[in-house]
Amino acid sequence: MSDRYQFEVPEKIRKVKPKRNYTALGYLTVFVIAVILAAFSAFKLYLLSLPPIHNLEDFKPNIITKIYSSDGEIIKTFTAYTFKKVELEEIPDTLIQAIIATEDKNFYHHAGYDLFGLARSIIANVMAGRVVQGASTITQQLSRILFLNNEKTFNRKIKEFVIAARIEKSISKDQILEMYLNNVYLGSGAYGVEGAAQIYFNKSVKQLSLPEIALIAGLPQAPSVYSPFNNPKKAEKRRNQVLRRMYKMRFITKDEYLASKKEPIKLNHKPNVYTYNKAPYFCDYVMRELDKLGFDEEDISQGGYKITTTLDYNTQLATNDAIVNDMNSYGLKSDNNQAAVFAYNHVTGKIIAYAGGRDYGKSQYDRITQAIRPPGSAFKPFVYAAALEKGITPNDMVEDMPVKIGNWAPRNYGNKYRGNIPVYTALMVSSNVCAARMIEYTGIRPVIQMARMLGVTTPIEYDYTIALGSNGVKLFEFTRAYGAFANGGFKVEPYAVEKIEDSKGKVVYEAPNVKPVKVMNLSTASEMTAILKTVITNGTGMAANIGKPAAGKTGTTDDSKDAYFMGYTPNIVAGVWVGNDDNTKLGNLTGGTVPAIIWRDVMKVATQPYGNVDFQYASYDLTPFKAGKSVKIISPDAVQKAFDKKEKELKEKAENSKNTTSDYVDETPVETSIPKLSPIKKKEIKKPETAPTPQPVSSNNSTQVIEDAANKLAPIPMASPF
Repeated sequence: MSDRYQFEVPEKIRKVKPKRNYTALGYLTVFVIAVILAAFSAFKLYLLSLPPIHNLEDFKPNIITKIYSSDGEIIKTFTAYTFKKVELEEIPDTLIQAIIATEDKNFYHHAGYDLFGLARSIIANVMAGRVVQGASTITQQLSRILFLNNEKTFNRKIKEFVIAARIEKSISKDQILEMYLNNVYLGSGAYGVEGAAQIYFNKSVKQLSLPEIALIAGLPQAPSVYSPFNNPKKAEKRRNQVLRRMYKMRFITKDEYLASKKEPIKLNHKPNVYTYNKAPYFCDYVMRELDKLGFDEEDISQGGYKITTTLDYNTQLATNDAIVNDMNSYGLKSDNNQAAVFAYNHVTGKIIAYAGGRDYGKSQYDRITQAIRPPGSAFKPFVYAAALEKGITPNDMVEDMPVKIGNWAPRNYGNKYRGNIPVYTALMVSSNVCAARMIEYTGIRPVIQMARMLGVTTPIEYDYTIALGSNGVKLFEFTRAYGAFANGGFKVEPYAVEKIEDSKGKVVYEAPNVKPVKVMNLSTASEMTAILKTVITNGTGMAANIGKPAAGKTGTTDDSKDAYFMGYTPNIVAGVWVGNDDNTKLGNLTGGTVPAIIWRDVMKVATQPYGNVDFQYASYDLTPFKAGKSVKIISPDAVQKAFDKKEKELKEKAENSKNTTSDYVDETPVETSIPKLSPIKKKEIKKPETAPTPQPVSSNNSTQVIEDAANKLAPIPMASPF
């Protein structure tokens, strides 16, 4: 095989006339330069003396990296997408030129390494304060692919030089190039240019257009970053950089350069090979977590690692089946109809099930971490939690009658009103007007503060309508927030990567112990759980009943565009969202139907290892509703009195518990990076100018009076109780 791709690159040499009078600093500078040159020369002589590598052309790298579930199932293998080897003659000249222009313009003129290029890149990077130039030749990259890992150490760099020098003595330049083009990792599971052509464009490498060739040639530097599946804009920008280099080196004409820059990227819409793994959305999340841990996609794909995750494979299978079967049974069969499920152990933080959509092959969009959709009534527990922190109790009474706050006049689902009911009943039946009264007396800021403490980071309007879930949330954060209700008021961060072993079996990473953060009082978590258990046993979430202790809340926006079920057991918390990707209506779908059924089918499997254990909370008696009781939540003064009473009870309880123990200790040392809610002083309890005193209608039980009053109020944003 001949070296047919050689070309000349002109070099400009500038002669510097030495000074005749040297200072002490000048002599020192000359000495340092002389030492460096001597070192370079000695190192080069050493490299030249190295022996060749025998039978290198037959070498096959061991680059198998596998991702496992916690129960030993292989859920992804990175070498599953290697295509057949292609000869150099089968690869378009334009692609070879693009790779050389981008990765190693002096490929045919060096001995496998470029010491001066290395020095030049070091100087450029130091001057820029960041990495702006690479220094690895194509031969060095091949040595890393075949024999080394991607650890960023000086020792590995020296080995890279040594092996590159030996490779150059073993096979020809064309053979090096062919081996490189067949083994280089190009992102999204593609090894080699043929694999990249198939995965990204569903073509053979011989069929690629110039813009497609330039896109592939730009991938070796950062495959995950420039993958058009992950970052289309960055991929296009990188492609255009490659085209410009090709034009500067006269591989393409100016007209070809300008025309190719304007070409849109047309990707393979069904990358079946890329998507073939058993938990694709979860594996994408694992890759993002690995990146945060310092492992990029190239490290993982070529490192031969064994990655053990937290995923429970049986629960994941149940999740996949529940999404498809339960949606199909309700007639939701189009690609626009989507669902997402996220479940993790709220005590340990281990993610056990993760599905960002119904079909990864058709859409890689992750609706757990990327989609922001309003939760409807599923947001109400945050309002009630803020009220409990202020001293309200589940057995206090609230008026379930039409109310007007400023210009906002929420109504109950179906215009159904119940008069005076306990607080816990108001949440159990998901009364909109009771939630409005609760936030009006509690205040908007404490509710927002509660949501923030629980981990919701999406923007939240300073507006009373947030009580009914008018603001969008991410399912990941929303599920994590519910975990605090189950976990004694402590928030635990979910994680996916349990352990990483290298190709020799050495453990290079092991997940540290979780660090719970206290975000609410134990009593608040206990009371909220007592209330939310009634949602499943007697309220809007009865379809989610799994026959063991569980708590949860339904959520549906008033236009039926989004439906949620959020729930938890003593060990597992799970969130389910169902909706249309184009944000259109779902008909009469509510959180108490398909989302609750999906939740039930997932949690039946997820909770099997834990039996029928109940929450480790002190029992809380919810007083049965009795007609005729007076309304307790009627004014800020009443709220303050209730708060003072609660504070007194907590202090007395703390004093009495100093010499006693319990199953659930609220004083466990934890990080307290998120502050507790501060008591609101009486002088601070005042209504904003935009929120006048509520104007309820008469509590007369006459249905006609209630309906007449309700019809006079404007139906501004609200939520279905289901």
